[in-house]
Amino acid sequence: MKYKLITSILLFVGCSVGFSQANYNILNAKKANQIGVKSEERIEADNDKPLPYAYVDDRDILWSSIVWETIDLYQKKNFRLYYPVNDELLHTKSLFTNLMDNIRNGKITEIYEDSEFINRLPVSEIEKKLVRVDTASYGYDLLNQGETDISEFVDKNYITPQDIQAFQIKGMWYFNKLIGEMQYRLLAIAPMAPDVQTIGRDDIQDDAVYPLFWIFYPDAREILHNKFPIKDGYAPRSASFDVILNTRDFSSVIIKQENMHGNRAISEYRAESLFQLREAEKIKNEIRDLESDMWTY
Repeated sequence: MKYKLITSILLFVGCSVGFSQANYNILNAKKANQIGVKSEERIEADNDKPLPYAYVDDRDILWSSIVWETIDLYQKKNFRLYYPVNDELLHTKSLFTNLMDNIRNGKITEIYEDSEFINRLPVSEIEKKLVRVDTASYGYDLLNQGETDISEFVDKNYITPQDIQAFQIKGMWYFNKLIGEMQYRLLAIAPMAPDVQTIGRDDIQDDAVYPLFWIFYPDAREILHNKFPIKDGYAPRSASFDVILNTRDFSSVIIKQENMHGNRAISEYRAESLFQLREAEKIKNEIRDLESDMWTY
């Protein structure tokens, strides 16, 4: 009996892991080449739009606070926002790759240098942030001698999906007095990676990661609504990236809250990492408790 139970569990796990998103239409396919191809019914079902944000009048906002958070992609709960890192070989692409693909094809255009949405970044500037060009000294000698093709002496290092270690997000918590509820609105998202000038170099030690660019999130919603992470377990269908981000189905840490001191980060007034985490938890608890406090007379 014990042996049968173990066998059943292994079979169940094997089936759940083995079924991937590349197996679209596997139960309805009449030919082998139809496996992995969406059926007409599935295409029609997928041809929808993200749930639009409700209009919120400024007069209905009783209280609000803008917070910045870091989503650490090395945490297990956030793996589906990170993997697959080698997505050229798979049907599913990572969140970073989906964003970059649609920045390059012009479907996402609201891209900025920082989270204040002041300086917009063209695609050409974004591409510069993703590559470092190293030219050997002998290549420069050839250029000085009039040679025009020195490509074999040029080495290019790119930021890849594997280098994206986190995402920063900016959003607003607000109490909507019209419905008497605390709500959240995601405003911006930024992929974070090491400085491209340090990648692959042994002479520079820099473990810090930096936002590459900021995307005004409403501009990316329609794209991410139809993009799905790599499937986890045996769920028939994963939630889209848009659903995951809007429902806050991820693990994050608050790094900054809108404040009178120029929106200074927690790290600017809490030096120790432990105290930074405690301050982040304090801010989170204050936001969480505020809704119940609104109903306390």
